[in-house]
Amino acid sequence: MSTPFTAPDSFGSLRALPVDGAPGVPLQYHSLADAEANGAGPISDLPWSLRTLVEGILRHQGHPQVLPEHVRAITRRDTSAAVPFFPGRVLLQDASGIPVLADLITLLERAAADGLDGSALEPVLPLDLVVDHALEVDEYASGTAAPRNIDLEYARHHDRYRFLRWAQERLPGLQVVPPGVGICHQLNLEVLAPVVTTEESDGTRIAALDALVGTDSHTTMINALGVTGWGVGGIEATAAALGQAIMIRVPRVVGVELTGRLAPGVFASDLALTLAERLRELNVVGSIVEFHGPGLSSLSVPDRATVANMAPEYGATMAWFPADRRTLAYLATTGRSPEQVHLTEQYLKAQGLLHSPAVPVPRFDTKVTVELDSISTTLAGPSRPHEALSPGEVPASRGAARPQDGKVAIAAITSCTNTSNPRSLVAAGLLARNAVEAGLRPAAWTKTSLTPGSRSAADLLVSAGLQKYLDDLGFHVAGFGCGTCMGNSGPLSPALDATARTKDTALAAVLSGNRNFTGRIHPEVAHAYLASPAMVVAYALAGTVRTNLEREPLGHAADGSPIVLADLWPDESEIDELLSAHEAASLGRGARRPLTTERWLALEHPRDDTYPWDGEAGSIRRPPFTDADLTRPAVDGELLGARPLLVLGDAVTTDHISPVARILRDSAAGRWLIERGVDERALGTFSSRRLNHDVMVRGGFANPRLSNHLAPDREGGWTRTAPDETPVPVHVAAEYHRRRGTPLVVVAGDMYGAGSARDWAAKVTRLLGVRAVLARSFERIHRTNLVALGVLPVQWDGPSPDLFDGTEEIDLLGIDDLASSTNATVRVRRGDHVLWNGAATSRIDTPLELDWLRAGGLFGHLLSTRADSRGVSG
Repeated sequence: MSTPFTAPDSFGSLRALPVDGAPGVPLQYHSLADAEANGAGPISDLPWSLRTLVEGILRHQGHPQVLPEHVRAITRRDTSAAVPFFPGRVLLQDASGIPVLADLITLLERAAADGLDGSALEPVLPLDLVVDHALEVDEYASGTAAPRNIDLEYARHHDRYRFLRWAQERLPGLQVVPPGVGICHQLNLEVLAPVVTTEESDGTRIAALDALVGTDSHTTMINALGVTGWGVGGIEATAAALGQAIMIRVPRVVGVELTGRLAPGVFASDLALTLAERLRELNVVGSIVEFHGPGLSSLSVPDRATVANMAPEYGATMAWFPADRRTLAYLATTGRSPEQVHLTEQYLKAQGLLHSPAVPVPRFDTKVTVELDSISTTLAGPSRPHEALSPGEVPASRGAARPQDGKVAIAAITSCTNTSNPRSLVAAGLLARNAVEAGLRPAAWTKTSLTPGSRSAADLLVSAGLQKYLDDLGFHVAGFGCGTCMGNSGPLSPALDATARTKDTALAAVLSGNRNFTGRIHPEVAHAYLASPAMVVAYALAGTVRTNLEREPLGHAADGSPIVLADLWPDESEIDELLSAHEAASLGRGARRPLTTERWLALEHPRDDTYPWDGEAGSIRRPPFTDADLTRPAVDGELLGARPLLVLGDAVTTDHISPVARILRDSAAGRWLIERGVDERALGTFSSRRLNHDVMVRGGFANPRLSNHLAPDREGGWTRTAPDETPVPVHVAAEYHRRRGTPLVVVAGDMYGAGSARDWAAKVTRLLGVRAVLARSFERIHRTNLVALGVLPVQWDGPSPDLFDGTEEIDLLGIDDLASSTNATVRVRRGDHVLWNGAATSRIDTPLELDWLRAGGLFGHLLSTRADSRGVSG
């Protein structure tokens, strides 16, 4: 649906593509080699990921946001320059995608109310929304778990789904993939991504590289196919859907040379978790990680997908793999048409983007070598994805340090990280078979589940004869969605006794996911470990993370002899044999399935042109973010006398700022809903309540594991308005300061906003009245989300959080002209006594971001732009 701009051709790069096109319709492309020859600068030694950015700029010449200098900024590797990125499509999941659709609809409503032309506020890019974040693992360890869970899902999310059915027929270019089909990243890999596509312009077809943004940070999984794409917040996705370029600083590119091959019994998840630790230590935040080297060809596309999925866990914009022969074979296996595969091959060859071992190594900003044969079995935990551990180190980690700690309450094969990987799944199935034959069973208190990323993954296990053994251990398929990995774990096993649930003990989870932040997996589970599917099965058998799986037994045979993990570990040749016999057929069957269901098509939904928004306690309320109050500047000149709403430490994640887990009855949000007549059994999750801003503001900074230095005696969503005052919920303190006209800031440490691409972490910050966030460093996506909501991110090397007691006032100076300088000064004082005074940087990284901030955020900018075009005051 995007409209390419074919003129001018500043670098003489437009030429015919040597591949047959449709009769009478010539096929052309923008040649990188010709652009280099005609003055664009040195393209041929750029990292391949940067060449894809150049291709997109060449193809969009004539767009008002594109200048020839943008190409030269990339070829000069000018990391201070902002350049446009043009996605060709937007990938949404339901938790973040439903708010995007609602924001688009309210933009149109606001435009109509103001007498503006709404046509420019309609999506111009294709939108694929996959309903995959609503599955909850209520039923498990049963052959009826999956159908029962989807029945519960449809009942629980009826209001959300009828909204989606309505939006599907009202917003142009929107495709909704209903629940029970698969996870957005897995379907993107198997079905949605063309790798190379075509665009129509003036009677000519232009061949183009596939590019996208997604409203989930793990959109980077598609980098495994050589596709450029990354996660953004919902606000930025809205801008992209409306045709705006995404402006980014020219990124640094870290070249990771892969040598050797993974040893037998070592899986891609072990590599991914090892890389997460190493690359986080290297500080690649905001950079692109690009893989190359002789070891590249030993990794299958699913292996690469497992690695690429984890890019957000070390802060990289992408974890990019070049396309090669394995890529083309994967496209064919997953059902792309022969014509599509042929076009992809011919285009990549013409652009010099089909990788082979003989191609020259690009010029990287930083180089790292990873010897694949040095990778060993790896877990990560107990609270961050880059805390790599060997199995022998797990018992001494924080999640198992005390004798009463460490029972495995949850063992889940879940998430796109590993269910994209047939080798890992087959290994888990074979380990389950060996355990069953040895007479082993999981601990009674361990909740076991399997939630594949697509139907093809489930087909593989059934076809290979392995699902029955997983069933014997309780790993029945519980549904096709994200489930445990995003906090929808459902109830714990009733076999967990009361002593295991006390505040003095620490339960553990082991999952094949990508996130294990504190409090994310389940409110009663203190610690979580990421692992390969086979290791998930192993820990289910052990029942505790206090067992050293490298040397202690998992259990005992009938004769009393000990059984250790090595006795059960699957043989590499048997894995290869089963994959050879069953993988291709399973992937092919998945590709032929329709991306909808009869149940979805029959779902009752409104037929009116305008949506009947829910009332106060409903799940689908009209969002307020296009209203006048939230489309005015939050920062307009210097900020004087601001009070800290919270003072936080390092590694505060978006889960801490805006949790997704269950709404507990005794939480501020739970009490508010119950007071308005909502049954406590129907409170749902913060993820499912994202279109109720009153619920979400009561969840702001309310993660039960959050530590705030202004209320050090209480964890969770508490703060103080003065040192001697009783702690109050964060939203109550925010209202207290609002009534007094006191501006608010949040003070934080390093890695602020790590984790999910959750725009609600920025939305709730703005709703609480916070005008600026002062942090030592920001994760990429959350920093952009703050600006898109009109909140100023300020980077500083401020004082220790221990300095603050809540009486401080903060002055933010030198920010009245951000167009000329991002230098600022922060002054912390108590009355007239200055406690700290120092330099800071306003993290407004591009001119477009400055436009957003001045307008009060993206929505204010869009509306004011429409108003200016009509001569109407916004």
